[in-house]
Amino acid sequence: MNHKRPVVIGIAGGSGSGKTSVTNAIYEVYKEHAVVVIEQDYYYKNQSHLEMEERLKTNYDHPLAFDTDLLIEHIHQLLNRQAIEKPIYDYALHTRAKDSIIVEPQDVIILEGILVLEDERLRNLMDIKLFVDTDSDLRIIRRILRDINERGRSIESVVEQYLSVVRPMHNQFIEPTKRYADIIIPEGGQNQVAIDLMVTKIKTILESDIIV
Repeated sequence: MNHKRPVVIGIAGGSGSGKTSVTNAIYEVYKEHAVVVIEQDYYYKNQSHLEMEERLKTNYDHPLAFDTDLLIEHIHQLLNRQAIEKPIYDYALHTRAKDSIIVEPQDVIILEGILVLEDERLRNLMDIKLFVDTDSDLRIIRRILRDINERGRSIESVVEQYLSVVRPMHNQFIEPTKRYADIIIPEGGQNQVAIDLMVTKIKTILESDIIV
C-alpha cells in the first residue's frame, strides 16, 4: 500500500456541528488501516512575540488566526510519507506551546476543522471534502455545554462570544465553504447513512489499484 498516495479527507463545519463525531466514526472503521487525524485547531499561529494583552484579542474563528502555510507544508510531508512535528496550542497562554507531537505518515489522513475548506491550496490536496451541516440552535447549545463543562466558562461569556464573534464569523467564512464540499452531512455523527457511504467510498479508493 505504501507505493500509493495517502487518501486525504477534509471535514469542515461550524463549531459544535459534530465534525469530531464524524471524524471519530471514520477513524474507528479504519484504525486498523493506519489513519492519522490532523486537527486544524493545533495550527493556530504562534503569538509568543505579542504581549498577553494583544494575544487576548485573537479571533479564533477567523481564517487569519491559522498558520495555514505550516499546515499545508505538513500535509505535503505526510503525502510524501515523511513524519511531521504537529504543533500544540496553549489556550491558557494564547500561543503555541514549546512541545510538539511526532506524527507518522499513514494511508488515510483526516484533516478536521472549522475552516479546512476555506483555503484553495488545502482543498486541492483533498480527495474527499465533507461539510457537517447542523442547525445553529444545536451548535450553540453544544458549544455552551462544552465551554461550561470543559473550559469552566460562564453562560454569559459563551453567549456574548457567540453573538459577537462565532456567529458572524460562521456566516462570513465557514458557511460559504459548504459550496466546496463533495458531500454535505446533516446532523453530524448521528447521520449513520452518510458515514456508511463515506466509509464505502474511502474503502474503494484504498483498495483501488490506481495510484490516487
